[in-house]
Amino acid sequence: MSDEPTPLDASPAATSLAVRVAVGRFLRRLREVAAEGDLTPSQASVLTRVGKGEATTASALAVLEGVRPQSMANTLTALEAAGLVQRAPDPTDGRRQIVGLTDAGSVQNEGNRAARQEWLTEVMAERYTEDERRRLLEALALLDRVAEAPTERTDR
Repeated sequence: MSDEPTPLDASPAATSLAVRVAVGRFLRRLREVAAEGDLTPSQASVLTRVGKGEATTASALAVLEGVRPQSMANTLTALEAAGLVQRAPDPTDGRRQIVGLTDAGSVQNEGNRAARQEWLTEVMAERYTEDERRRLLEALALLDRVAEAPTERTDR
């Protein structure tokens, strides 16, 4: 047995798997940190998107979340029943409804954001050196470039 470190497998397949696993674990950890109560992951995601103003209609939210409109309607109904979102008629198109946060939804959304930020700042301060944080920022710049890549498949 050798004490030599094993080289990292930097093949495209191994790298993509490592990124998906790490990002998935990170997102699950952020959800754990936030006190989202009894919300499902999809409800929490929709609450966050509405809070960020990423979408104001059920159909736009469905597209962003990658779900059927019927599924989004169920999610919004649950959030509405919990008093976190409200729907109002679109003043420019009576067939559509605008989705927005209620005061309670805004409070919960902001509390979740603050809890995540506080936890992450504490972890960065306590567990990582300045050099490690710089390396992380460099890796995040690469991850941003990955996120900007086109989504259509080229091997067809």
